[in-house]
Amino acid sequence: MEKYTRLYRQKTKNEFKKIINLFDKNSEANVKTEILSGLTVAMALVPEAVAFAMIAGLSPLTGLYAAFMMGLVTSVLGGRPGMISGATGAVAIVIVSLVKSHGIEYVFATVILAGIIQMAAGFLKLGKLIRLVPHPVIFGFVNGLAIIIFMTQLDQFKDASGSWLTGANMYLLLALVGLTMLIIWGLPKITKAIPASLTAILVVFALVYFLKLDTKTVGDIASIKGGFPPFHIPEIPFTLETLQIILPYAAIVAGVGLIESLLTLNIVDEITETRGQSNREAVAQGTANIMSGFFSGMGGCAMIGQSLINVSNGARARLSGIVASVMLLVFVMYGSNLIEKVPMAALTGLMIMVAVGTFEWASLRIFRRFPKSDVLVMVLVTLVTVFLHNLALAVLIGVIIAALVFAWDNAKRIRARKFIDEQGVKHYEIYGPLFFASTTAFAEKFDPFNDPSEVIVDFKESRVADMSAIEALNKLTERYHKQNKKIHLKHLSPDCRQLIKNAESVIEVNIIEDPTYKVMTNH
Repeated sequence: MEKYTRLYRQKTKNEFKKIINLFDKNSEANVKTEILSGLTVAMALVPEAVAFAMIAGLSPLTGLYAAFMMGLVTSVLGGRPGMISGATGAVAIVIVSLVKSHGIEYVFATVILAGIIQMAAGFLKLGKLIRLVPHPVIFGFVNGLAIIIFMTQLDQFKDASGSWLTGANMYLLLALVGLTMLIIWGLPKITKAIPASLTAILVVFALVYFLKLDTKTVGDIASIKGGFPPFHIPEIPFTLETLQIILPYAAIVAGVGLIESLLTLNIVDEITETRGQSNREAVAQGTANIMSGFFSGMGGCAMIGQSLINVSNGARARLSGIVASVMLLVFVMYGSNLIEKVPMAALTGLMIMVAVGTFEWASLRIFRRFPKSDVLVMVLVTLVTVFLHNLALAVLIGVIIAALVFAWDNAKRIRARKFIDEQGVKHYEIYGPLFFASTTAFAEKFDPFNDPSEVIVDFKESRVADMSAIEALNKLTERYHKQNKKIHLKHLSPDCRQLIKNAESVIEVNIIEDPTYKVMTNH
């Protein structure tokens, strides 16, 4: 009998593992850790979702429904196990003016259209464009986001009129926040058997509940009681005029959502030393936003704060995100009375520790070692993120400046080694890329008036990169032709030859074939 019991238990255990592997086939995650981390994240999602919904001028349930739908869909379908999505401040800031001008029905339609745009970006494999974002931009983005997370927590130290708390109320709040931070910081040094974040919340909750301490709770912000997200088709006129109204907002929501999600994906990749799938994540984010719009949610994207809470607790699989979203809905439907009693001090301490962990302190330690251009980009992205709260604009500005700096630096690197061989032919050996920013320096290397009757320009150590480079070659050819002199191009790589062939109506040059020259190709 004992033998059959043991076999049955083993079979049951194997079946349970199969169920877990359905969520993440490559995961060997600790199920206990995943569930406890998901529970912690669910608690942290509540005040964030409520706050962001209120920022947008919407009801708290609109933010909570969005957090549930975004978290569930992206956890199941997304390209980054362990990453958490939900209602975010970036989306709230975009749609707040639409709420005021046209109402909530247009918000639902905007979120659905944004989801369609995000899905299209994923199917077109545009997720790889995140590779164009340089590290100084990511540092600036992360640092700015950490500062925003910290600054938003300062509101908990103010009363309803906006004045700072004083006396016993302030001391009590500081003590509870400090205790939360101390537990989160110190418990992992003793044991990692249970998540430090969840332990901190439970300890502070117990102190406030049993000692009957008078401090602000989740319920003081807003009621979170509700039912299952109702299916709802946006009640708007399906006309071209409506499309013209929602399209600009949808495009911005889609762009902000993808940028924040893919940057968060990269950050989680670095922490976990694994690699997510950016295009799959884009499709998942789009699907989640479409579902959110049809199920009365305000939409959203990846949340760096909650994602860091999750991975810092040891969660690595999809199960944690699924547990977080499902438990959030359970809180809304059945546990609102209990969750509304959770002290805001505990959640404030948790988010402050998230801000501390989010900030790239290493970027300050090596501040003087960075190139000045990288420091400028990092600081500028941080300032735009903090003061404008526009993450998409901050990243875009950072990428543009970094690209311009890169172009300027490479423009100065083009050089020419000159010599005349035994036959009296002058050779120009070009070093460095020939592109739009280096064409002026390239043209200054040549002397058509004093050069011999035949000239060879060797591109073995250079590349013709764009149409500006083609035009520079065209003008150079014309200068030599006016002097009745021949100019030849040598060692052009196949892609450079193709560029010139495509521009045959614009430029006419002689290309010297060299059978001994092998061009390396990318495989």
